[in-house]
Amino acid sequence: MTAAASLAQVPALEAYWAHATRQPGADAPSEMAVRLLLDTLGLGIEQPAVFLGSAPSFESFTAWILAEAGPPDPLKLARYRAWHEGREPPEPVLRRQRAVADAPPVLDDAALAGWDEQGYVVLRNAVTRDEARAAEQLLWDSIGASPNDPETWYGSRCGIMIPVYRHPALEAARRAPRIHKAFAQLWGREDLWMTTDRMSFNPPERGGYRFPGPDLHWDVSLTLPIPFATQGILYLTDTEADQGALRLVPGFHRHIRHWLEALGDADPRRIDLSAEAIGIAAGAGDLVIWRWDLPHGASPNRSSRPRMAQYLNMYPADLVTNPVWR
Repeated sequence: MTAAASLAQVPALEAYWAHATRQPGADAPSEMAVRLLLDTLGLGIEQPAVFLGSAPSFESFTAWILAEAGPPDPLKLARYRAWHEGREPPEPVLRRQRAVADAPPVLDDAALAGWDEQGYVVLRNAVTRDEARAAEQLLWDSIGASPNDPETWYGSRCGIMIPVYRHPALEAARRAPRIHKAFAQLWGREDLWMTTDRMSFNPPERGGYRFPGPDLHWDVSLTLPIPFATQGILYLTDTEADQGALRLVPGFHRHIRHWLEALGDADPRRIDLSAEAIGIAAGAGDLVIWRWDLPHGASPNRSSRPRMAQYLNMYPADLVTNPVWR
């Protein structure tokens, strides 16, 4: 069987294509089914959405996936098939989950208390500095810039998000046991899935260039109740608070329900919370994890060096989000 033919048999792939290209009678797959499918295939959420906008044939879509991401990882695909069919995951997946469960905590009591109170935590040395340096070099190479030539830091890029999704340097963090353990501690479970996400390059502001955003925002519907979930960013270089670092409003999760209820019909996304936000400084290889009900965003870089980062996150397959967007 050819790779394209094998890919065509991936559960829910054709249904996803049919809905996205508005085929007659196509039903919308669930948000979680799409998320698991794309993460299994090694695709970011934005990539296929752009390609499918031209309504390609299903054969063209599978060919594009292979050209963009290559054949899916066999173990990831076996796990996804098992989930889709309601079966237990493959033994290697279960073995990794047991190893994570048995590993000593990477977040101590003080870190977990801070998480409960502030809604974020910094996992120090989530990856080694050498691993962070390899991902940093990938980012420099991907944007065609030099760390020693600030004039190369500014180009025709649209925003600070860099659409690099697949490379061995990115897989180091995605497979890191310490990162899996940290997310497992916060979720209280080990059967989590890793996202396929982008990188970020946030250069210093200067004449003719100002921070383009995103400013403080949420990536989840604010219709109550908001389910628990996480987000994460891995710093690839030592990053100061004024260096375009992640900023967020600490502790906002503890009163967001009351805040939303008190707003009435007002749009919560138009309210400026920047006075309550703080920048999160951390070192190369440190991972910042925060609750997704915290307002968060990058920040203007007022230092002399760019902020360089990799986004990643873990989530359970039974996460259910509110379909009503607010």
